Amino acid sequence: MRLLLDTHAFLWFINGDNNLSQHSKLLIQDANNEVLISIATLWEISIKNSLNKLELAQPFEVLIPRELADNEFTLLPITVEHLIQLGKLPFHHRDPFDRLLIAQSLCEQLPIVSKDSQFDNYALEVIW
Repeated sequence: MRLLLDTHAFLWFINGDNNLSQHSKLLIQDANNEVLISIATLWEISIKNSLNKLELAQPFEVLIPRELADNEFTLLPITVEHLIQLGKLPFHHRDPFDRLLIAQSLCEQLPIVSKDSQFDNYALEVIW
């Protein structure tokens, strides 16, 4: 199974945070699953960290590359097709990063691991 992680799911997983559901944690840890992290997620983390809205345990440039490598996460680039899909989305969700993740999930036919109830307003598979 291929899974796309929402930003909070990625952060909760790498921080060992109990806010991540046990079901999601097991799916992420399952070596048979390919776990994808969107470039949009890293972009969001970088921006929030630089604005002091998100504190990381280590500098971004140390923490993120290490966690991606250690957990064998696959980076999902942003493509023109993702942006075309983004432009067609209804505005049930206003957050630009989440909207891009929704578009990527739809284009790539990936279930998304997220606690965000707004994702339920779109025709995608949400895992929590």
